[in-house]
Amino acid sequence: MLYFMLKYLHVIGASVLLGTGAGIAFFMLLAHRTGEARIVAAVARIVVVADFLFTATAVVLQPITGIALAWHVGYSLWDGWIVLSILLYLVTGAFWLPVVGMQMEMRKLAEQAAAIGAPLPPRYHSLFRLWFLFGFPAFGAVMAIFWLMIARPNLEW
Repeated sequence: MLYFMLKYLHVIGASVLLGTGAGIAFFMLLAHRTGEARIVAAVARIVVVADFLFTATAVVLQPITGIALAWHVGYSLWDGWIVLSILLYLVTGAFWLPVVGMQMEMRKLAEQAAAIGAPLPPRYHSLFRLWFLFGFPAFGAVMAIFWLMIARPNLEW
């Protein structure tokens, strides 16, 4: 019973990470494409809340459930696929943490522009490009982790 509960929580956490990340990227991209500060500000407010509420919670719980699951099943945390998964998780975090800060600053810039009826400032556009670029390695790492969790290849170190 403990195994299924840990596995369930771990799979739900992974789904939340992937789903929230993809959803945030989709809605931010669509808002950005309008070029309207008020729309970007409204969407960015929701995106920041979603990142803190869903993504941050899953980010904290994922390693806890993963380690507990590995110990319960009897896997060594030094198994190659687990080590690689952890490294990729850290890569994802290295790209996600700055993105959260960028989202908060983009939100602020969009709110300021919307308040005075101005276009989105150059700083917003620079941040958006960086935010967009940071998504590719983070998303790729998450997809690789999913594959590793399913395939559990025998990787030797």
